[in-house]
Amino acid sequence: MKSVLVAFVATLILSISPISASAAKLVAQIDISQQRMTVLKNGRVLSRWRVSTARRGYYTPRGTYSAKRMHRQWYSRKYDMSPMPHSIFFHGGYAIHGTGAIRSLGRPASHGCVRLHPSHAAQLYNWTRQVGMRNMRVVIKN
Repeated sequence: MKSVLVAFVATLILSISPISASAAKLVAQIDISQQRMTVLKNGRVLSRWRVSTARRGYYTPRGTYSAKRMHRQWYSRKYDMSPMPHSIFFHGGYAIHGTGAIRSLGRPASHGCVRLHPSHAAQLYNWTRQVGMRNMRVVIKN
């Protein structure tokens, strides 16, 4: 009986603990200073890609987030209905998504979202669908 209680308490603690990147099957690590994303699955590097994060006057949030919602095609209501293909929203209106501004990748250029090459955004979107949003984390650091 004691072991059942211990297992129950451990499960309860894990379910209410803060978001953990190490517990995720899929992690998108964004390094703002390098303008790079590293994608890991079960701790193994799958890909490294150039990104664009917030340009001067805008902000990309730092921290660890889980995927909240996904859209194969989304249009920004805030920024002139700009297309956001393969969007993975992680914090309010902030998302990882594909961009047509490929030449800007590798330097800050966005209004705060994390922009990727369209084919890379599609790949990340598919990997996230495979593992499930609950098993995906977005980690953004300076």
